[in-house]
Amino acid sequence: MKIRPERSGRPDVMKTLADARPDALDPSLLTDPARQEEAFARIVTDAADGRVTRLAVPRRRSGFRPLGAVALAAVAASVAVAVGTFDGQGPADRPTARPQSSVPPRTSGSGADLRVDGHIELLAAARNAESAPAEGPYWQTTTESQHVDVADANGHLIAVRSTGTSLWSVGVRPGTDSLMVSGENSATGPRTPADRKRWNAAGSPRTVVAEAGKASGNAKIAYTMGPGRPMVMHTSVGDRIYAVGPDNVSYKDLRALPSSSDGLRRHLEALYARDNGADSGSSGRAAWMLRQAGNLITMPVKPGVRAAAYRVMAGLPGVRVVGQVTDPLGRTGVGVEFPKSYRTPLGTTRERLVVDPSTGAMLSDQTLLVAPSARAETAGLAAGATVANSATTRMGWGERQISVPKNARG
Repeated sequence: MKIRPERSGRPDVMKTLADARPDALDPSLLTDPARQEEAFARIVTDAADGRVTRLAVPRRRSGFRPLGAVALAAVAASVAVAVGTFDGQGPADRPTARPQSSVPPRTSGSGADLRVDGHIELLAAARNAESAPAEGPYWQTTTESQHVDVADANGHLIAVRSTGTSLWSVGVRPGTDSLMVSGENSATGPRTPADRKRWNAAGSPRTVVAEAGKASGNAKIAYTMGPGRPMVMHTSVGDRIYAVGPDNVSYKDLRALPSSSDGLRRHLEALYARDNGADSGSSGRAAWMLRQAGNLITMPVKPGVRAAAYRVMAGLPGVRVVGQVTDPLGRTGVGVEFPKSYRTPLGTTRERLVVDPSTGAMLSDQTLLVAPSARAETAGLAAGATVANSATTRMGWGERQISVPKNARG
């Protein structure tokens, strides 16, 4: 974590902790250990993977819903099952990162690096997320995505990579619309030179076919190799602009969310109870809470709510903070990994969020391959490979609606 102190080369860690401490960790409010353990137990249970939210459609990934309603792009830019095609566009993109400005590549270099517990770094992110940007008519994000799969090309297994850019502009004032343009500059092709060699040996087929996963039965996914066309979508329903848990919410709803970590945690717990029913497991509920807290960080909420969301994340049981990592764009941040892994046709995967604690920006949402399947190994994929990623390069307020490319579908 890079912190720039005013005088010495080292930050005042105790001050950082005191300023960023979650309400639930205030010594004056702490209960005895048994009651604390009981309180943690109430925060956990299984998430209902695969359910379609009102605004958000799940992408074909680890089973998690994307942050916010951005998964609508999955309809346009992700997977078509059976006779459909994957038209050269990446997976649903997720808005994350710094308000009001482009997010520059952040790499380790000169300056004071303080190696401390990763949860402290999340609390520092909370503190740095509390600055308030000016409001505007449109909350806008730009995300770069990639998606890796293993496909059959006329009997040859190859790894394919789909990449693309998505622009999402959410109108927050009466009379403004919300638009998403997904798949700009999109393309699908062999992942490595070795994959290209195998694809060429197979006759360079225009279409390659991948497995859709057990939940889809015998359905297949068809990827169209080469460049793709962008797609435009309207993502709001009346004044409802995002999905938070089971609800579609308006901008007014977002601005009314509680800004204390205890208040926000209770709000999310209530949403979880309605969204999932009876509690059935610890890691699933923690994963749901982490996903929803991540949702809010990327939305046009008040700065206090964004900071509270980070504090909720820091206090969740089972969530693993892995310290400094580098996202696929080369930016350095703190990795926050979900407590559950998932079986997919590529093998066992785990999802990781990458946070920049020095700015309060959430940089990236990755799916990592923990243990490749035999099929994935044959295609050259190894443990640790990033098989899906959404990295936000810009998030902030805009005065004008985004332009729709002339060749966009929709």
